[in-house]
Amino acid sequence: MELGLKGKNALVVASSQGLGKAIAIKLAEEGANVMVTSRSADKLKTVVEELKKVNPAGNYYWHEADITQADDIDRLVKATADKLGTIDILLNNAGGPPAGGFMDLSDEDWQKGFELNLLSYIRMIRAVLPNMKNGGRILNMASISVKEPIQGLLLSNTFRLGIVGLTKTLAAEFAERDILINTIAPGVIATDRIDYLDQVTAEKQGLTVEEVKERAEKQIPLGRYGKPEEFANYAVFLLSSVNSYVTGQVYLIDGGKAKGI
Repeated sequence: MELGLKGKNALVVASSQGLGKAIAIKLAEEGANVMVTSRSADKLKTVVEELKKVNPAGNYYWHEADITQADDIDRLVKATADKLGTIDILLNNAGGPPAGGFMDLSDEDWQKGFELNLLSYIRMIRAVLPNMKNGGRILNMASISVKEPIQGLLLSNTFRLGIVGLTKTLAAEFAERDILINTIAPGVIATDRIDYLDQVTAEKQGLTVEEVKERAEKQIPLGRYGKPEEFANYAVFLLSSVNSYVTGQVYLIDGGKAKGI
């Protein structure tokens, strides 16, 4: 299926590794021009070289930024507009906050979680909108925790739900410009973040990481962790012009793990 992404300009946040990188690669495969960003210049340079190999016809750039800093976001968006022109696609993404129960987390932890996992999305959308023509696409990355809270991930459970509220509200506000905005929520996808969470669980419960993974896979109807490229397929569809009538929604890509309705 032709997704209508050739020549579109995409800003993919937190894209030096994991799901952000997988989405950037898929966008490049479909012919989009891509700006990748994270706090690691070395990793970003490597990603750009990978994108060039995937599709030499596209234009690919990198810009180092800390998305918890408002000035960095403004500089990132300006650099993207200067390099690519208009921004047709925004993939909002951020690393997950630290694990911990209620009494484990300080005010500083809560503030950092808010700035990373919710305020950064708000700031990014606000900065991008003046550079986005009618018909743009925005996709906010969240977590399966928006449907089923995850034990020990209180910060994620709290701020990811804020993303859903933001998405729902802005979908109505942006509709007159035909800008579609949705939330995509990964379940257990094989990334460095999942490796970290498995390690935390193993240490707390006195298990090996392999035992933690085996137990987790038994809770997934498809019986395995998802692959980043599988997740990227769904994300890129929602960011494409083929998606012309879906906005304000939450999509779980989780192998059937979430039990909530």
